[in-house]
Amino acid sequence: MCGILGLLSHDPSVDVSSEICEGLSLLQHRGQDACGIVTCGQKGHFYQCKANGMVRDVFDSTALSRLIGGMGIGHVRYPTAGSSNHAEAQPFYVNSPYGIVFAHNGNLINTEELLQFMDQTAHRHINTSSDSELLLNIFADNLQKTGKFRINEEDIFTAITSLMQQCKGAYAVTAMLAGFGIMAFRDPHGIRPLGMASRKSASGGEGRDYLFSSESVVADASGFTDWEDIQPGEAVIITRNRVSRRQCASNAMFAPDIFEYVYFARPDSVLDGISVYRSRMAMGDALADEVKRVLQEKNLSVDVVIPVPDTSRVAALNLAQKLELPYREGFIKNRYVGRTFIMPGQQMRKKNVRRKLNAMALEFSGKNVLIVDDSIVRGTTSKEIIQMAKDVGAKKVIVASCAPPIRYSNVYGIDMPSRVELVAHGRSTEAIAEAIGADLVIFQTLPDLISSVRQFNPSISAFDTSVFTGEYVTGGVDEAYLSHLESLRADNVKGKTVIGGLGSIEGKGGGALMGNSVNGNHHSTTLDGPQTVAGSGPPNGDDTIGLHNSWKAS
Repeated sequence: MCGILGLLSHDPSVDVSSEICEGLSLLQHRGQDACGIVTCGQKGHFYQCKANGMVRDVFDSTALSRLIGGMGIGHVRYPTAGSSNHAEAQPFYVNSPYGIVFAHNGNLINTEELLQFMDQTAHRHINTSSDSELLLNIFADNLQKTGKFRINEEDIFTAITSLMQQCKGAYAVTAMLAGFGIMAFRDPHGIRPLGMASRKSASGGEGRDYLFSSESVVADASGFTDWEDIQPGEAVIITRNRVSRRQCASNAMFAPDIFEYVYFARPDSVLDGISVYRSRMAMGDALADEVKRVLQEKNLSVDVVIPVPDTSRVAALNLAQKLELPYREGFIKNRYVGRTFIMPGQQMRKKNVRRKLNAMALEFSGKNVLIVDDSIVRGTTSKEIIQMAKDVGAKKVIVASCAPPIRYSNVYGIDMPSRVELVAHGRSTEAIAEAIGADLVIFQTLPDLISSVRQFNPSISAFDTSVFTGEYVTGGVDEAYLSHLESLRADNVKGKTVIGGLGSIEGKGGGALMGNSVNGNHHSTTLDGPQTVAGSGPPNGDDTIGLHNSWKAS
């Protein structure tokens, strides 16, 4: 899971880097491994800074001062399969045609087919094991086919339409063309979130500034209004003269990932017309009914409801209110430890649970405790939390999950890798409780989860619930694919490097960059630290850009 952002100032003399940095900090929960910003100056030059680390650590005042330009895109990344080499930090850049910068959230599922096409037909060299670079080169190849010295919005829409026909999987993308503008598009199922907003130009005048972002919270904090979601299969192109929109996928079937509402998105965001906060309140209400039913069936009672901070707080409070039970904050969180289930390596995840949370004995001692969590993935966090509760005197520990049992791999960009690593895979509810050390585990039912989210936007007829059901909305995911994916994603291969070929391609994937690669005039590269990349000059009044760019590292 990653966060993406694009910003265009109506006034090209206003540097947008600081505002992009602030926006990325609001998306930090979506990725804590690496981050990057690329801006475009008035002469069409790209300026780049990206590295491993948190936003606050990578972008100091010196770095931001070197990111010149009135438009730019940003990215925050969290680690998945492969290495966390800084070469995998986004945005990615390709110099031909026209100079393109790309930031991607999601995961492609037909990478082998696309890699063969790149090698045998397009003759473009893919230099890392990230499907984001692959997606960028598919787009670049489609633009190259125009053969034009200058292109327009129609050419870009045609290229994106072709991309959507070629690429299968989940992708939300922000991109920037040198001297031209910014754009964004979303896969035909709208699996990963993306929206846009605008405001009156910050520098005054009649023009407007425009924003693309994974979540609406960025728009709220930066004074942008009129937030609207980019529709599945839709592309939006923004220049300083106009906004152009087009439906590029004829086979669009809206099915956003329901796990965004369960866990990933901030509660103060609105995704696809649905308040994340309100959906989590509804999850708590629905879960309360299931908890009441199971407790009566088991002839058990609960003394106190305690959430696992932070994402389960909203649901836990509603659950406690509905069941008329005391709500207590029994776990105190160290906010300087990252999200545990996305950390590479089981031992690191286990160690960081106790670094992240501390149990207060006063709230547990001698009580039957109902611990509410948003979901149970590997079970590492749950097992440690339950043991912590028992260590400080809890009589019984019952766990209630806002999500149903997660039994299947996520193939759309969330690091829920090998099925055998998922504690619910192949286990009954009783066996799950035994595996994590709980006296009882109660799961939200899938119909209740879907209802909790869908009630706020009934126009969404389906959600991607593949991690619960094993049914993948894009199709093309069979046992052979899952087995291959698991061999690449498993903890024992995490950190291995695969370069080129048909190796480890995974959402924001993994191999290290080994120098720059040039195949003909197609050159894709990642640059370390603040850089200047020379693109074409600005358009001559018609929002068009020149072909054949060069690049240089400053």
